Amino acid sequence: MKLLIASDLHGSALYTEKLIDRIKAECPARVVLLGDLLYHGPRNDLPEGYAPKKVISLLSALAPAPLCVRGNCEAEVDQMVLPFPVLAEYAVLFWEGRTVCCAHGHKDPPPLQSGDILLCGHTHVPKAEERDGYLYLNCGSVSLPKENSPHSYLILENGAAAWKDLGGNVFAERKL
Repeated sequence: MKLLIASDLHGSALYTEKLIDRIKAECPARVVLLGDLLYHGPRNDLPEGYAPKKVISLLSALAPAPLCVRGNCEAEVDQMVLPFPVLAEYAVLFWEGRTVCCAHGHKDPPPLQSGDILLCGHTHVPKAEERDGYLYLNCGSVSLPKENSPHSYLILENGAAAWKDLGGNVFAERKL
């Protein structure tokens, strides 16, 4: 099953449109959004193309609806304007025989076991590292990448992770 994971759109309609184009091209079985969808946050500059109302419209048109978790910039009002749940602190899914925990990354994860995968955003930096027996994967940021990383998303498929820029080019890979 192909998963497309993205995070930290921060209200940028410009980069959300590019992400939607990638979703259409990738044809994933499931889209997972790891929070910070509409608001830019007090520590961030406004992203290019900042238009939260347009992002609402773009995300609302996704079908099937994405699996989404709450970021540190989500508020209850965001749930009022989006047609899919956005306020869960984390979600768990099963992928290729592994337990995958989806969280924004600003809080401690739930208990994880050896072999589990933790998907996060929050830092805006793509990363893969072993932590206490589980694998931490960060998809980076769609609209506000940091540490000279590209605007990015993550694909999980066939036992591997591929980090891609918004042009669909792979810039990092890892067998899982």
